[in-house]
Amino acid sequence: MATPIFANRAIHYRPDIDGLRALAVLSVFLFHINDQWLPGGYLGVDLFFVISGYLITSIIRRQLEEDRFLFREFYARRIRRILPLFFTVIFVVSIVSFLLLLPDDYKKYWRTVRYAIQFVANQAFTNQDYFDVASEEKPLLHLWSLAIEEQFYFFWPLILF
Repeated sequence: MATPIFANRAIHYRPDIDGLRALAVLSVFLFHINDQWLPGGYLGVDLFFVISGYLITSIIRRQLEEDRFLFREFYARRIRRILPLFFTVIFVVSIVSFLLLLPDDYKKYWRTVRYAIQFVANQAFTNQDYFDVASEEKPLLHLWSLAIEEQFYFFWPLILF
C-alpha cells in the first residue's frame, strides 16, 4: 500500500519531486547556455509550473480539508519566499542596465520594471518573440514566468476556496 503524501499535518519530503525540479532547472539552464545542447530545454519551465501547481494545490487542499487555511498566512509565505530575491534582482539588474544600455533601451527597461513590480511582466512581453535576437537585450524577460506563477498564487487559492 502506498504511503500517503500527507500525514500528521506535515508534508513528507519527496525526493522524486526534488529530482524533477532539478531536471527542470537544469534543462532550462543548459538551454540558455547553448540551445543546441538541449533543444526544447525551455520546457523545463512548464515542468516547474506543473510541480509548483501540484504542491501548492496539495497544500491548500489539505489545509482547506482541515479547516485551517488562512489567506493571510498563505500570501505572507509567498511574500517572504519571493519578494526579497525579486527586489534584489530588480536592483542589481537596474544598476547593470544603467551601465550597459543605451538611453532608449534603458527607458524600455523601466517599462518592464513597472510591469514586473505589478507581477504582469508576461503582459509586457506579449506579442514579442521570446527567442528573437532582441530578447538578449531584455534583462527582465525571464520574469514572465514569475508573473504567471504569482498570478496563479493570487487566483488559485480563491478558486479552490
